[in-house]
Amino acid sequence: MELRSALRVNGFAVLLGWFVLTLALGAAAVLAFISATKHDGGALAWTGAVAAVVLGLIVLFLATGLIIVNPNEARVVTFFGRYIGSVSEPGFFSVVPLTDRKTISLRVRNFETQKLKVNDADGNPVEIAAVVVYKVIDSFKAAFAVDDYEEYVETQSEAAVRHLATTHPYDAHDDARTSLRDGAEVAEELTVELRERTLTAGIEVIEARITHLAYAPEIAQAMLVRQQASQVVAARTQIVEGAVGMVGLALDRLAEQGTVELDQERKAAMVSNLLVVLCSDRAVQPVVNTGSLYS
Repeated sequence: MELRSALRVNGFAVLLGWFVLTLALGAAAVLAFISATKHDGGALAWTGAVAAVVLGLIVLFLATGLIIVNPNEARVVTFFGRYIGSVSEPGFFSVVPLTDRKTISLRVRNFETQKLKVNDADGNPVEIAAVVVYKVIDSFKAAFAVDDYEEYVETQSEAAVRHLATTHPYDAHDDARTSLRDGAEVAEELTVELRERTLTAGIEVIEARITHLAYAPEIAQAMLVRQQASQVVAARTQIVEGAVGMVGLALDRLAEQGTVELDQERKAAMVSNLLVVLCSDRAVQPVVNTGSLYS
C-alpha cells in the first residue's frame, strides 16, 4: 500500500450541521411531547423520547470522527485494521467514525549516536560519533513499515557510522584515499548511505555529520607521537627544498658577478656549509677562517 489522503470534512461545518439538526429534532420532540400531553397520547410521548435518545446516540457516534491536526503533524487513519488514509493538513476535521488515528510528527529531528569504538580501514581502534538530521516524509511507512521508526533510525545510524569507519582510515597518508578527517566528503557519503537505509521507514535524512573522532585511549599516545613525527618530517622536507633553492641562487649570483671563482671541491664545501646553516634546527656557531682560502 501507498500513502494516500483520507476522506475528511471540515469539522466546524459538521458541528454546525449537528447543531441545526439537534435544534430541529429537539423542537420536534418537544412539540410531540406537548401534543401528547394535551391529547393524553402516551405513545406519541414515548416516540419523542426515543427520537431524542436516538439523536444523542447519533451525535456521539459522529463525534468519534472529530480530529485536530497540528502544524507539521500527520494523522494515520485506520478503520478496524484497514488503512484508509492520512491527514497531514493542519486544522479541525471530521473523518470516518469509529476509526483509530495514530499521530506521526513531521517535524525535523536530530539524533546523535553514542561514541562507538570501531577499527578503521587500517585496523586502528578509533572512537567515532555522528549527528543525524531527519524528518518523516511518508506517514504510512513510518507507522506500518517498521515497529518504531525512531528506534529504526537510531539503529541504522549506528550501523552506517560503523560501516563508514571500517571503510576509511583515520588518517590518509596519500591523496588517493579519503580519510575520516575529510569532513565534507565523509559527511556526504554518510548522508547518502543513511538515506538508502531509512527509505523503507518513510524517512528523509537531511544531513549526517561526524561530531566526534579520536583514536582509542590505548593507542592515542602512540598515534600522537606518529603524527608529530609526520609533521616534523613534512616541515624538514619543506626547509630542505627551500635551502637547496637558496644555495643554487647564491652560486648563480656569485658566478654572474664574478665575485670569487670556486672549483668543484670548494663549491661542494660551500654548499655543505650553507645547507648546514639553513637546515639546522638550532643556532649555528660560525668559525672564522683567518688563513688563506685553501688552508
